[in-house]
Amino acid sequence: MTFVDSSAMAKQTSPSIYPLIDTHTHFDAPVFDNDRQLQAQQAYERGVRHLVLVGYLYRHFERLYDIEQVLNQQSLNKLSHLSTSQSSTMKADDDDEGSDKSSDKLRIISHVALGLHPFYIEQHNQDHLKQMAKIIAERRPLAIGEIGLDTFTDAMKVPAIFAKQQQFFKAQLDMAVTHQLPVMLHIRKAHAEALAILKAHDYDAHQLGGIAHSFSGGVQEAKAFVKLGFKLGVTGQVTNPNAKKLRHAIQAAVDVYGIECLVIETDCPDMTPIMCQTSNGSQSARSASSALGQSPNNEWGDAPSHNRNVPANLPWVLSSLSELLDVSIAKLAEQLWHNSCSALQTEWRYPI
Repeated sequence: MTFVDSSAMAKQTSPSIYPLIDTHTHFDAPVFDNDRQLQAQQAYERGVRHLVLVGYLYRHFERLYDIEQVLNQQSLNKLSHLSTSQSSTMKADDDDEGSDKSSDKLRIISHVALGLHPFYIEQHNQDHLKQMAKIIAERRPLAIGEIGLDTFTDAMKVPAIFAKQQQFFKAQLDMAVTHQLPVMLHIRKAHAEALAILKAHDYDAHQLGGIAHSFSGGVQEAKAFVKLGFKLGVTGQVTNPNAKKLRHAIQAAVDVYGIECLVIETDCPDMTPIMCQTSNGSQSARSASSALGQSPNNEWGDAPSHNRNVPANLPWVLSSLSELLDVSIAKLAEQLWHNSCSALQTEWRYPI
């Protein structure tokens, strides 16, 4: 679990505002139920134009679509209050929410990705795969994810459990190929095994896109995923100067492949940028667990709502990455937008 306090953000000098895509969120989590609309508006005011609601358990798939509908309907309702000429202009820009002059009237556009997360493999069954395939065929999400392999705990290393992870990973890659959709990878402490599966599978990230979400490997792993066609998903972890392995891996990948190999994400309510965290508890303890995995039935348990990452924190990831790579924020922001569109196989126009 990670922690953020809105009052802490207010004390910081906020980064400049540029159009951004949050490529990975769990903004559908119940911890946002009391103020999701407010958080969406604040994210828009900080430059976020699109965000992806990413699946991890079958029983939450319908919730993803419900939240997507609520957020996007809100945007349409805001549009309906504009004049006819303004409305026509904005609708022409459609997905990119292209005009800054209406930033006080519009909200971000959300999109759904469906996936069965490896860390929760014991909660998945074969029927979930069948039903997921049916939903994809009927409702076509933006992407398949998050999927992959995870041996972070000893329980996940048990041969039978890991074999089930591999089977579900391959099955979901098959769905991505069938429906020609990009995938969002969750790979933790299993990079070699995941790379072996990807190299042997028909899924081609050069053609279909894809993101190595919240990348956590080293230099060689970073280069390997990019070589396969994946973008590296960079979270608030990059804001921590002590995350030397991660920061070095990102720099090394960029040295070879350029800034075209990166996208950014909040992974909210997890992965809070370090400048937005409270001082409650140790950093290592907070980063070791996921806010989403506290309870099978009640994500975040009894954690207070301010103890979370939010989409409005995405500019901190951008500014820290800009500093790390010694690339101007303006140049990096625009390139990250195009990278995200490439990874997600979309054509959202960059707002001018």
